[in-house]
Amino acid sequence: MPISTDSESFEREERDDSRERRSSDGDRLAAIDLDEVEGEGGVPGGEDDPLVNEKDEAVTWMSLPHKGQLAVLTLSRLSEPLVQTSLQAYMFYQLKSFDESLPDSTIAAQAGMMAAGFTGAQFMTAMMWGRISDSDRGGRKMVILIGLSGTAISVLGFGFSKSFYQAMFFRTVGGALNGNVGVMRTMISEIVREKKYQSRAFLLLPMTFNVGVIIGPILGGLLADPAGSYPKLFGNIAWLKKYPYAAPNIVSAFFLLCAILGIFFGLEETLDSIRHKEDLGTKIVRKVSQLFRPRRSSEYSHEYSAVPGTPTDLELSPKPRQKVTPRWKQKLPFRRIFTYNVISTLIAHSLMATHLGTFNNLWYVFLSTPVAPPSTPRKLPFVFTGGLGMPPRDVGFAMAVLGVIGICMQLFIYPRVNARLGTVKSWRIFLAAFPIAYILVPFLSIVPSRSPAPAEKDGIWVWISLCFVLFIQVTGRTFALPATTILVNNASPHPSVLGTMHGIAQSMSSAARTLGPALGGKMYGVGLKGGVVGAVFWGLSAVAVVNCIASHFVKEGDGHEIILEGDEEEERA
Repeated sequence: MPISTDSESFEREERDDSRERRSSDGDRLAAIDLDEVEGEGGVPGGEDDPLVNEKDEAVTWMSLPHKGQLAVLTLSRLSEPLVQTSLQAYMFYQLKSFDESLPDSTIAAQAGMMAAGFTGAQFMTAMMWGRISDSDRGGRKMVILIGLSGTAISVLGFGFSKSFYQAMFFRTVGGALNGNVGVMRTMISEIVREKKYQSRAFLLLPMTFNVGVIIGPILGGLLADPAGSYPKLFGNIAWLKKYPYAAPNIVSAFFLLCAILGIFFGLEETLDSIRHKEDLGTKIVRKVSQLFRPRRSSEYSHEYSAVPGTPTDLELSPKPRQKVTPRWKQKLPFRRIFTYNVISTLIAHSLMATHLGTFNNLWYVFLSTPVAPPSTPRKLPFVFTGGLGMPPRDVGFAMAVLGVIGICMQLFIYPRVNARLGTVKSWRIFLAAFPIAYILVPFLSIVPSRSPAPAEKDGIWVWISLCFVLFIQVTGRTFALPATTILVNNASPHPSVLGTMHGIAQSMSSAARTLGPALGGKMYGVGLKGGVVGAVFWGLSAVAVVNCIASHFVKEGDGHEIILEGDEEEERA
C-alpha cells in the first residue's frame, strides 16, 4: 500500500490498518499479539502503544519495530552474499588453475555450470525447506541454522578442491542445504506485521546483499592465491601453495560460524504455532542473563513492591514466552495455493531471477576474460569480442562499485520513491532499466584504454563507462528486488502457507538461476569464440523486456485472499 501525502488517503489508510489489526483472520502484515505490545512497545494504551501513536509516528528507519530481531536476521543474512560474491571474484582463475590448458570459452562454460549446480540443488530443495519451516516439527529458526551450516561445509570443501568435479560437488551440497532466503523473507513479514513498514523492512535483505557485494569481492580478491600475490609473506607456506584459494573460503566459513552462533543464541522463533516454545539457544541466554542480573535485597524488594503497580524483582526477570493462539484455525491445502495472482507473480519473479542471475554470473566472467588482440576483426556495432582482462583484485573492486551504488540508493532514494509511487508502479517503471543496461554492457570491451598492458583494460574511460552501465543496472535492481519480495509476500493466498509460498518462489527463482547461467555461460563461450561477445547480453535484454510485459499482469495482494472455515470474516482493506 503506497503511503500518500494526501490527508484523505492517509486517514483512509489508517482506518484500514486499524481494521486489519482488530481482525484475527491471520493477516500476518497487520496482527499485533501480546508479545509485540508488551515486549517491544510498553503496556497497551501507554505512550509507547503502537495502536495509540501510529498516526503520529513518522515511518523512518529508527521507527521500525523489533530492531533487535531484525538486526540478528540481517547480520546472519550478510554472511551468505559475502561468501557468494567473494568466490565470484576469483572463480574464473580457480577454474583455470584446475587445468591450465583449457581455453577461456570452456572456463566460461564451467563457471556457468558451477552457478547452475548451486541453484539447481536449491531448486530441488527450496520448496521442501519452505514446508519444513511451516511445520511444527521444524520451524523457521531450525531451517536457517541448517542452511548456514550447509553453506559453511560447502565453502570449506570448495576452497580445498583440486578439480572441477570436486568443486562442483561442494557447490551442489551448499545449494541443497540452503533455503534461507525464502525463510528469512517469511520471518521479516512475521516480525514486522504492519504494512506501513513494509517498504523499509523488506529492503533490509537486498541492502544486506549490497553490503556483501562491497565486502565480499574485495575480500576474495585480496585473499585469493596469497602465496602468489604476496610471495614475501606467504610464499613459503606449503599448504597455501597447494590450495591457493583456500584462504578466502576459510575466512568465509568464519563469518558463517559467527552467523550460526548469532541465530542460535539471538533469534526467536516466529512461527505462531511454536513461537511460545523456548529452544536451547534462547534458554541458555535467559539463564545466563539471570545469573548476571543484579538482585535487590529482600528488605528493599519488600518495601519497593509495596507500592501499587510496581514490578517485583521476580517480575523483572526474563521469562519464557507465553503460548500464543495461532491466527488461523486451518491450513490451506497445497493444491489451493496457485491462484491467478500467485501464478502471475511467480512468473514475473522467475523472469527477473533469470536475467539477474545470468547477468551476475556473466559479469565477473566478462571482467576476467582477456582483452581481444588488436588483430581481431571488428564490424561494429555487433561483431566484436573480448572482455576487460581484469585481475582478481580489480574484479573485486569493480563488483564492490556495484554494491556501493546500490546501498546508497537503497538508503536514501528507494523509500521515498516507493512511498510516492507505490510498490507495483515503481516496480514496473524500474524494470525498464535492465534491458538498457544489458544492451550497453558488451560495448565496455571496445572502450579505448590507456593501459600499457595489451591484455588488460584499466584506463580512466573504461572505469567511467563501467560505473555508468552499473548505475543503470543497480538502479533497476535497487527498486525491483525489494518490490518483488513484497509482491510475492502479499500474493500468499493464506497466512498458513506463507513459508511455503516463499519456498515456492525461491524454488522457481533457483530454477531460473540454474537454467539462465548454464545457458548463458555456454552462449557466452560460443559468442566469445565466434566474435560476437555481446550476443548473450542482448539475449538477456530480450528476457528483461518480456519481464516488463509480464509485470502488468501482477497485482498487489493482501496476504489473505482465501478465507477458510473458522477464519473471522471481517471487512478487510
